[in-house]
Amino acid sequence: MVDRFQNDPHTRIFLISLKAGGTGLNLTAADYVYLIDPWWNPAVENQAIDRTHRIGQKKNVTAVRLISPDTLEEKIIKLQQQKQELSNDLIKEANGFFQSLSKEDLLGLFKI
Repeated sequence: MVDRFQNDPHTRIFLISLKAGGTGLNLTAADYVYLIDPWWNPAVENQAIDRTHRIGQKKNVTAVRLISPDTLEEKIIKLQQQKQELSNDLIKEANGFFQSLSKEDLLGLFKI
């Protein structure tokens, strides 16, 4: 299937899950990556996008995250952003960071 996608100009779409995309698959014929089901760990999404930027890629690749408003997916994206901000703050201000956490911040770390 990969060979067909890479070499057959009539095969224009290759659908794959994020989980399967993390197994060493490289799609150097891709033009676009559409993420329609965000993963709780953004590193998994980034790895899927990176699969199109491998040795042999000669095209510019556009990655798009399609998120509908008021959905579980939108909540996952917001959670990713909150965790990233928290991580950035932790790295910047290791000493003052823990003192500035509220009860809600601490409880938010353990919410799924």
